[in-house]
Formats: sequence, structure tokens, C-alpha cells
Amino acid sequence: NNVVKIGKTVTFVELPGDEEESYQIVGSAESDAFNGKISNESPLAKALIGHGVNEIVTVGVAEAYDVKIVDIEFTA
Repeated sequence: NNVVKIGKTVTFVELPGDEEESYQIVGSAESDAFNGKISNESPLAKALIGHGVNEIVTVGVAEAYDVKIVDIEFTA
């Protein structure tokens, strides 16, 4: 199943735009944004979890923004 969940690395673009970003979704104890790992409790991860490739999701923060999921892969 190709949906975003804990343990997977998701690549997305912030809309409008085309610059790709990738992060692995991890538990809060493992999070380290500078090394590409974000907590499953972060607003970005919460917005992405459960969605699939080519879906556009809204990240609910003070100034909400949309991202489009480009790729999802399992990270061992």
C-alpha cells in the first residue's frame, strides 16, 4: 500500500512550485528535521499521513499551505 505512514519517506512539492523536498516520518523521539526526519506529530506529517502519490493536501498551520505528494518509499 503506497500511502504515507510512519517509517516511510515522502517526497513532495510545496505549491505553487516545483522544488522537491523529502522527509522520513518517524516517532517524536527520533525526529531530526536537519537530517530529514520529521515527527509524526508535526503539522506537515499529520497532513501527509494516509495520503498517496499525486494527492494534494493542506498543511494546517497559521498560514496554511498546500503540498503535492510526488513519491513515497519505505525506509529500512
